[in-house]
Amino acid sequence: MSGMGNIFDLMKNAKEMMEKAKTAQADLAKQSCEGSAGAGMVTATVNGLGELIGLKYEPGVIDPNDPDMLADLTIAAVADARKKVGALRADAMREMAGGVDLSSLGIDLGGMM
Repeated sequence: MSGMGNIFDLMKNAKEMMEKAKTAQADLAKQSCEGSAGAGMVTATVNGLGELIGLKYEPGVIDPNDPDMLADLTIAAVADARKKVGALRADAMREMAGGVDLSSLGIDLGGMM
């Protein structure tokens, strides 16, 4: 019967971990990070789930003769914001795992969050 007890413990722990992941995901959705490019000429806001929720352009950055520069700055600002969100997600996963940095063990819980 001890084998069955281990299975039940494993199932209970998995359920608790999924509940923690759902809570962490809901908390992340409420947070946001800003990234910028071009000395602040372009600012992107990304929520904790990695979704782009805002873009802000300073008037001088919009040059109709150089749309590629605006596109490049936008991409860079979004990447900067997503990098910051990545740090938030890593902190949330570390907290969910009881302070253990699972990524150093090669474990990625990103799909759970």
